[in-house]
Amino acid sequence: MTLAVRVIPCLDVDAGRVVKGVNFQDLRDAGDPVELAKLYDAEGADELTFLDISASHEGRATTMEIVSATAEQVFIPLTVGGGVSSVEDVDRLLRAGADKVAVNTAAIKRPELIAEIAHRFGNQVLVLSVDARRVPPGTANATDSGFEVTTHGGRQSAGIDAIAWAVRAAELGAGEILLNAMDADGTTDGFDLELIRAVRAEVSIPVIASGGAGATEHFPPAVEAGADAVLAATVFHFGTLRIADVKSALAAAGVPVR
Repeated sequence: MTLAVRVIPCLDVDAGRVVKGVNFQDLRDAGDPVELAKLYDAEGADELTFLDISASHEGRATTMEIVSATAEQVFIPLTVGGGVSSVEDVDRLLRAGADKVAVNTAAIKRPELIAEIAHRFGNQVLVLSVDARRVPPGTANATDSGFEVTTHGGRQSAGIDAIAWAVRAAELGAGEILLNAMDADGTTDGFDLELIRAVRAEVSIPVIASGGAGATEHFPPAVEAGADAVLAATVFHFGTLRIADVKSALAAAGVPVR
């Protein structure tokens, strides 16, 4: 039996508002997170991802009140990330209404955090968010795969190979990989299929493709490349596409959807 591919809107939240830019720069206001969450739930989204994009950069925890208010409005799984750096942070978010928690920067600093969260709550709760970008061969940060991990919204190089990091995280107990193509983020030029293929070839846990969606025809190739779920923000927030449009395009391409 083939599992249905999930369509996931992403709420990038900064100072209590949903924002969207290109490569995390020039952020535009896209609305109220609670109202958008309610809309996407009603429109048939399979899950919702809520990322407090400035939490790690500013060294603070995710805004609990907004998470609680969002969770009260949606009846689909809610993944929350941003500034998650301890088992206690995960516990607080789950109590606030999150179903899954995304970790990124803190896990890079201390990979054991992945195992600790998985041991305490089960790996189904843990999503590893990987912000990957291309590195040209011969440059200072060059990696074996040609992709490196970045932190702080793509602002800093973590100095590690993105594919190797995905493999290690899966071994440590991550339940899913949220694969953010930083070069494609907000560009609406399409998903980074090479990146998706590279991760899919090395891990068996679900991969969520993120970054670059701009048209319905961009989604089926991401699934063909190995994505188990497709995530988008800009096209949904600004009304370019509806959830139903994406599901119709996937179904037309022979991809099972809910």
